Amino acid sequence: MEFTMSIKNLAAVAATSVLLMFSGILSAVELKLLRYGPAGEEKPGLIDSQGRIRDLSSHIDDIGPATLSDAALEQIAQIPLAELPLVQGNPRIGVPVTGTGKIIAIGFNYVNHAAEMAVELPSEPLVFMKATSALTGPFDNVIQPRNALKLDYESELVVVIGRRAQYLTEEEVFDYIAGYTVGHDVSERAFQRERGGQFTKGKSADTFAPVGPYLVTRDHIDDVQNLSIWSEVNGEMRQQGNTTDMVFGVKEIVSHLSQFMTLYPGDLIFTGTPAGVGDGMVPPQYLQPGDVVRVGVEGLDFQRQVIVAPR
Repeated sequence: MEFTMSIKNLAAVAATSVLLMFSGILSAVELKLLRYGPAGEEKPGLIDSQGRIRDLSSHIDDIGPATLSDAALEQIAQIPLAELPLVQGNPRIGVPVTGTGKIIAIGFNYVNHAAEMAVELPSEPLVFMKATSALTGPFDNVIQPRNALKLDYESELVVVIGRRAQYLTEEEVFDYIAGYTVGHDVSERAFQRERGGQFTKGKSADTFAPVGPYLVTRDHIDDVQNLSIWSEVNGEMRQQGNTTDMVFGVKEIVSHLSQFMTLYPGDLIFTGTPAGVGDGMVPPQYLQPGDVVRVGVEGLDFQRQVIVAPR
């Protein structure tokens, strides 16, 4: 299924889309997109001004690479709310974007986190990957891997790429970002540091990449470098940071990555975590089955997971 509407005059659409909640039509800057339903059967939706889920499935197949460009998002914004049925009940919320080709993450990217981990500040972004098979919904359980000893949490701002990007200057970056979401970079520190010294295998177990609940379009965030970011475990606040403390900001990260790999629509970039992780506490406090973790970013809402024993 393709979009059921056509854009005859994109300039006119763009001008119209800057209006906020006018005549029952959403503005692109107000879009909060999500995917809801059982795992593997999610439908596309959006959040209206009253916080209710509206179904988009009669207009688009899904929220993925084909729906992340500015033109596509503007087209979604022009759909009258009356055409979007309200979703009843409390459905499961999935990852807000499908079709992700890669998950890229940045290590030690907050000054205070690097300090608590006793590492020097990186001179350029420290890059690693998380397996896409780690993706899971923002309220799904996190499964402790077999033989895990040091399970940890990391609250992160996640960038969602909206256009194919290669060799970007920092000034171009925001034109290539569809929006932002919350990410939980679940980590197994023993796998990460004591099993060959490679980040990726300590970051990639199933359920180690909860993402969501929403994809918030970039224009909805006034200043991505001034957002509070936090986590709590069993009701105890652990991380309380702000994206102002990033060593490398969003534009530096995306520009840097685009020099080494082509970024595609739907790619996700985890941008680092502030101080307060379990591994940095004295003594360390690692997650155990039964623990409840919440992570959140200002303007993007929060996630909640229960840690469960290995299968």
